[in-house]
Amino acid sequence: MQKRIAIQVKVVMVIAMLSVSMLACKKNNLNKEIDNRQFKMGFSTWSFGPTLANVNESYDFVTSNGDVYSEHMDHKVPWEAWMNGTELPLEFTNLVADKVNRQPNNVDLLLSISFLNSDRSGIMEDFNGEKPSVAMDDSTVIEAYFKHVCYLVDELQPMYLVYSIESNELLVNNPDAWPAFRKAMTTIGEKLTLKYPNLLMAESVTLHSWYKNDATVNTEAEVEAIVNSGSFAAISFYPFFKGLHSTTDFQEAFDFLHSKVNIPIAFVETNHLAEDLIVDEYALNIKSDEKEQEDYLATLLLNAHQKQYHFVIWWAHRDYDALWETFPEEVKALGKIWRDTGLKDENGKDRRAMKLWRNIFAK
Repeated sequence: MQKRIAIQVKVVMVIAMLSVSMLACKKNNLNKEIDNRQFKMGFSTWSFGPTLANVNESYDFVTSNGDVYSEHMDHKVPWEAWMNGTELPLEFTNLVADKVNRQPNNVDLLLSISFLNSDRSGIMEDFNGEKPSVAMDDSTVIEAYFKHVCYLVDELQPMYLVYSIESNELLVNNPDAWPAFRKAMTTIGEKLTLKYPNLLMAESVTLHSWYKNDATVNTEAEVEAIVNSGSFAAISFYPFFKGLHSTTDFQEAFDFLHSKVNIPIAFVETNHLAEDLIVDEYALNIKSDEKEQEDYLATLLLNAHQKQYHFVIWWAHRDYDALWETFPEEVKALGKIWRDTGLKDENGKDRRAMKLWRNIFAK
């Protein structure tokens, strides 16, 4: 009996040593493969905490650990002001002015703007909580949103523009609104191209809803057409939404993407869990850890190098437990989903993936 136990212990030890050896080999291969990084790397400016000091620290980190960064304007749209020619809300203009003042000189900007609301089921609300009373494809809505995007582009002067965030999610959440939405986005895209012929722009789509389609009907061709109509393929990807956990899982999703896209790719927002995710309100119980997060980042960076992506943006750089504590109760469950995806934990300690990021970013 003791001999059998000793043999079992030795087997376990050998397996553990092999696992460590394989992981070290994979890291070494990544280091050898990416010897001269050509794609850009960056973070969103999402703050880990609610205070001004937290915001300042977040911007300092983002602009010193990337050569591209993203600003998301996906809170509200001042529809009434744009439609009626009235004064823009002070909350909006102050927000834009703050982002302009924080712009670094040596880091490229991705500006992402949302036409759709936070759950991607309809049009974004105004600062007064109201929504336009007309259809998405009404000329007044199209003209107002065009003015909105132009204002932000003129103020922030981005190198890259996403003028609609996660467009294909509407197919999953409200397919009846899809025809009017597509008419609006097509018109707005054409108008933006005429006004800013040298600006790289696109609509973003979620890979996790496109890959192994989640919509009630097969929409792969429609999404593929949207992706390939931009200056670049703007991809949003949260693999844990799709139940992807291994390097093999991640690579299969990347292979699907590469088979559908014929223009340069950019991951405009992505991340992966570094801890287990339990959200009772959504019946979510997803296992993950630091190694799994590191595996995803390694897969992402290797594909970015091999397929010559424009850039990858990680959302967000640090777990935002401190900010999450200030969320209203009605959105805490939603906010918890991405809370533990930082390359740093809530205390600012580097995770394994952060060390990998720094290593590749330095190349």
